[in-house]
Amino acid sequence: MNILENVSLKSYNTFGIEVKARYFVECWHVHQICDAVHWQKTNNLPLLILGGGSNVLFTQDFEGLVLKISLLGKEIIREDDENVWLKVQAGENWNTLVEYCVARNWGGIENLTLIPGTVGAAPMQNIGAYGVELQEVFEYLEAFDVASGTIYRFNKKDCKFGYRESIFKNELKNRFIILTVVLKLSKKPTLNFSYADVEKFLKERHIEPSVQSISEAVRQIRIEKLPNPAEIGNAGSFFKNPYISKKHYEYLKQNYPNLPAYPLNENTYKVPAAWLIEQAGWKGYREGNAGVHHRQALVLINTGNAQGKEIWQLAQKIKKSVEEQFGIVLQTEVNVY
Repeated sequence: MNILENVSLKSYNTFGIEVKARYFVECWHVHQICDAVHWQKTNNLPLLILGGGSNVLFTQDFEGLVLKISLLGKEIIREDDENVWLKVQAGENWNTLVEYCVARNWGGIENLTLIPGTVGAAPMQNIGAYGVELQEVFEYLEAFDVASGTIYRFNKKDCKFGYRESIFKNELKNRFIILTVVLKLSKKPTLNFSYADVEKFLKERHIEPSVQSISEAVRQIRIEKLPNPAEIGNAGSFFKNPYISKKHYEYLKQNYPNLPAYPLNENTYKVPAAWLIEQAGWKGYREGNAGVHHRQALVLINTGNAQGKEIWQLAQKIKKSVEEQFGIVLQTEVNVY
C-alpha cells in the first residue's frame, strides 16, 4: 500500500477540476482496501471513495484520504441455456464491460453503452439510459463495510434501487465500498428500442434491432449529443429529471403546450430537466470558464480552468431560475464535495 501526499485530483475527475487530496492511495486488491481503511481510521481522517470520477464535482481540496478503487477482472460464475451470470470487479470500466457483453451477444446492458465510470459506481447510481436501468440485470454485489471490516452481500431488494438512487447514496452513504457486481445477462435477449431516438436511428438506416445495433445506435446518439470529457470537462447529466404531480403538469401545460412529459402512473409525470433548463434560457450559457453545453442543457461544463465552486454556483443559479419559472426544484445527480 503506497499512500501519497498532496496529490492533484485533476486527472481523477472528468470535470478536470484542479484540487488536491491531502492523502491518496490506489487499491488493486481487497487487502489493500482493508489496510487503507485501517490507516484512515488510525489517523482519524475523512475518507472519500473514488471510482472513475465521472460523477463528482470537487469544490475544494479534500483534507483526508482519497481511496481510488482499481480492482480488475471478470468471470462467469453460472451459465445455462438462457442466461449468463457475470461477476465483475468494481474497478473495471463500465463501457468496456458493455462492449465485452455486446461482442458475445449477451443482452441487457446494450442500452447503457458509453456511460462513463466504473462498474462499482453503477449500482450506487442505478445508472440508466434509453429506457433501461442497471437494476433490470442486477443480481447482487459484494461490499466492504468500512465500520466493521466485514464483506457483505447485497441483493436487489437490499440495494433499494430508485431513479438514479440506491441505499449507497442515502442511508449507507460512505459506509460501504463496493468490490464486485454480479449481472444476469440474457443469451436470448428481449430488446428494448422503444426510446424515440434509438427507434428513429434504426428506422432511418433500415437496421434490424439487435444487441449490437442498439449499442451502436446509443453510441452514435450519445457522441452527437454529449461532450467528450477528454475534450471538455463535464460529468454528464448534472441534474435528475424531476417528477411532478398530474395537477402540476396540467397547470404547466396551459402555459407551455409543448412541455414534454412521461406518465409514470396516473398521478405522476417525469419531465426532462434539459427542457426546463433550456426554456429558462441557460442552454449554451457561459460564465467565466463554467458553462452549459450548447447541445445538451443538462450538461454543465468546464471550458478551461474553472474552479469547482464556479460550476456549483452556476448550478445553483440554474436551479433557482427553474424553480421560479416552473415551480420545480431540480435535484443534483452529481456528488459534490
